[in-house]
Amino acid sequence: MSQPQSAATPAWPGPDTSRIPFWAYTRPDLYQRELERLFYQGHWCYVGLEAEIPQPGDFRRSVIGERSVIMVRDADGGINVVENVCAHRGMRFCRERHGKAQDFLCPYHQWNYSLKGDLQGVPFRRGVKQDGQVQGGMPKDFKPEEHGLTRLKVACRGGVVFASFDHAVESLEDYLGPNILPWFDRVFSGRPLKILGYRRQRIPGNWKLMQENIKDPYHPGLLHTWFSTFGLWRADNKSALKMDAHHRHAAMISTRGQGGQPAAAAAEVVAGVDSFKASMQLNDPRLLDIVPEPWWGGPTAVMTTVFPSLIIQQQVNSVSMRHIQPHGTGSFDFVWTHFGFEDDSPEMTQRRLTQANLFGPAGFVSADDGEVIEWSQQGFEQKPEHRTLVEMGGRDMADSEHMVTETLIRGMYAYWRQVMEE
Repeated sequence: MSQPQSAATPAWPGPDTSRIPFWAYTRPDLYQRELERLFYQGHWCYVGLEAEIPQPGDFRRSVIGERSVIMVRDADGGINVVENVCAHRGMRFCRERHGKAQDFLCPYHQWNYSLKGDLQGVPFRRGVKQDGQVQGGMPKDFKPEEHGLTRLKVACRGGVVFASFDHAVESLEDYLGPNILPWFDRVFSGRPLKILGYRRQRIPGNWKLMQENIKDPYHPGLLHTWFSTFGLWRADNKSALKMDAHHRHAAMISTRGQGGQPAAAAAEVVAGVDSFKASMQLNDPRLLDIVPEPWWGGPTAVMTTVFPSLIIQQQVNSVSMRHIQPHGTGSFDFVWTHFGFEDDSPEMTQRRLTQANLFGPAGFVSADDGEVIEWSQQGFEQKPEHRTLVEMGGRDMADSEHMVTETLIRGMYAYWRQVMEE
């Protein structure tokens, strides 16, 4: 169920972004504009980690918006990102998620490309001889250099690879901005990364809902039993919320409390909260075997959202990338890349793997998020003329030193409106 399509973005309900119309999550015409304006123009999108392609010839297939791309390390050691569309007849030629190759070959007509995307082979380009004459072939003015794969602009920082179809996009550093860049560099300081594994799920909800979810410090201590009961993320934790100047990216920063029954002065944060279980005990204490790391610099959890497609998670010793890959208005793939560092001890690697069970599709925390996103989308489609209410903490878009606010969501939609209503 959705509203009739229109060529223009409809009027926003109210002067600010404290009320978000349901049609922002359901209209196919707006979704197509989102792809063009937020994923394919003017923005950097995450495609992978350098550690996933350590050697020349290593490649990994990724996605920007709904467009399939390939991240590959060439023979010179450089990292390229090319679109997974043959220049001949438009076939998605790469089917493997990852692998090793000397070049790329389209199976349809055997057009061959270098790892940099250059066209280097066309079968029967000069035709074939029949009865002493050359028959067929490409026109004489055919120039292979004009028919390579679409190459994206690439930026690498701290082992993370971003790409953009827009070669005029600002630098990655300017894109992240001085408020968010230190939180990015906090995790990706140049220490070599080590890939620990992947998780993948398809969530039946609008892609923006996952960005919202990780810009929403209001819900974790209410929805998630693990967070409220064990103090991993609770309203009484020391916290801060930071945004870039455009309000598109954000960092939610928290320092773990004690867990269990809080002190009397802080008891109100769990009073009547259904998710708080004072008597809950762990059968496996390794899940909370948390060891402070020097690079944390104090906070035990930082969730960084890089608009439009990336979430960088540091929840205690678990670190991962969460990649949003939209599929229409009401569905997106959510791909988790869990990683550690090459200089981690075996004990720390196991700790990261164990704590990763808090997250992912069946994680003790993250399973809740996928479920409420699905139910939210059902409500939007049922009542598309209605709106959400995001007035917790006021109606402004300022940074905050507490969690009881929806300021980051308001900020994201102020930016969304700026780009979508131009």
